[in-house]
Amino acid sequence: MDRQKTLREGFAQARKITAKYAKTFYFASHFLPQSKKLAAYSIYAVCRASDESVDAIPDISGNQLLDIRRRIQSAYSEAQLEDSLLLAFRQTVRDYDIPRIYFDELLSGMQMDLDKKTYDSFSELYSYCYRVAGVVGLIMLQVFGFRDSRAREFAIDLGIAMQLTNILRDIKEDLARNRIYLPQEELRSFNVSLEQLQSEKIDANFIGLMKYQISRARQYYTNSEKGIALITCPYCRFVAKAMKEMYCGILDNIEQNNYDVFRRRACVSLPKKIILLPKILLKKNY
Repeated sequence: MDRQKTLREGFAQARKITAKYAKTFYFASHFLPQSKKLAAYSIYAVCRASDESVDAIPDISGNQLLDIRRRIQSAYSEAQLEDSLLLAFRQTVRDYDIPRIYFDELLSGMQMDLDKKTYDSFSELYSYCYRVAGVVGLIMLQVFGFRDSRAREFAIDLGIAMQLTNILRDIKEDLARNRIYLPQEELRSFNVSLEQLQSEKIDANFIGLMKYQISRARQYYTNSEKGIALITCPYCRFVAKAMKEMYCGILDNIEQNNYDVFRRRACVSLPKKIILLPKILLKKNY
C-alpha cells in the first residue's frame, strides 16, 4: 500500500464530507494553514459519521455506533488500516496528540441521542452539549495550539454556545425526530407545551423562552472570547473568532425572523459571511 497516496485520498475524502455538511466551518477553514486545515477536515469527517449514524435512522439499535467506536479504537491502535479516512484520522490524532477520551466522550453524547428524547433540566442538557460539542472544542484546540491550560475551559464554552445555537435553530427538525432539547423545566417555566411546539405557535410565551435561551447562549460566547486570545496560531485565532461571529449571527437571524424557527431556518448568508471577515481582521484580539 502506498501510504502517502492513501493518506492523500483520506484527507481528500474528509474535505468533501466537510464541504458538504459543514458549510460555515468549511468557509472559515480556508484561512487555516494547510496541515491544520486537513487535520480539521479528518476530525470533522469522523465526528460527522458518528452524528449521521444516529440521525439517519431513528430506530438505530446502537450497533452502528458501536462499529464507529471500534473504528476509532482501531485508529488509536497499532493495527494496519485499509480505510483511507481512518488512516488520515490516525495521522491527525498522532500529530496533534489528541486524547482518545475526547472521542469516547463524543460517542457517549451520540449514545444519549439514542437513549434520551428530552432533558429535564439545563444541567442534563449541559452534559449532552459538553459531550457532543464541548469536547469538539477541546479537540480543535489541540490542533490550533494554545499557550495556557485555561484555554480548555473557554474552548468548551465555545462548543457549548454553538450547540445551544444549533438546538434553537433546529427545533423543528428535532421535533420531527421526536426530540426536544429545550429543558422541560424551562418549557414549563415559560408555559410552553409540547402541543404548542408541534403546532408551531409563536406567542409571547414562546418568544420569552427563546429570548432566555438566546441570552444564555450569548453568555457562553462571551465567556469563550477569553480563550481565543490564548490560541498560539494567529490564523487559527482568526478562524475561531470567525466561527464564533458566524454562529452568533444565527442567533441574530432568529431575532430578525421574530423568533419563528419553524417557517424560516435561521442562517448567515454567504455575502454576510464575507462582509464579516474584514470586521474581524480589524479587531486586535483575533
